[in-house]
Amino acid sequence: MAACDEGYRCEICGEPVTNLLESSLYVRYVLGEVPLHALFSAPERHLRCDLELARYIVHEKFTPPAQVGPLSNSPLPPEEQRQREQRVTAAWVRLREVVHARIPLTEYPLASEQKP
Repeated sequence: MAACDEGYRCEICGEPVTNLLESSLYVRYVLGEVPLHALFSAPERHLRCDLELARYIVHEKFTPPAQVGPLSNSPLPPEEQRQREQRVTAAWVRLREVVHARIPLTEYPLASEQKP
């Protein structure tokens, strides 16, 4: 994961993000929100530090960070929140699967949804 000898540092806490499974950037890549070429230059965050993304992961194996203040509630209407939770949770699960399966980075993203 390291782009240099220092590796990627979380832009929130400053500590290294040493594991793809801790990476907010890679969850966003799997979601299709970050292009492949940006993985090596985009700012990194631990999932625990990225409350804006982590609040949408709803899974028994994910321990959400403590949320206080304005970020504790979703700004989305209930149906949009449910859809975002499903999509972000699916991306988090997909990242876990691909890391353990050791598949190529280009195959990480979720399949694009077909529009009629």
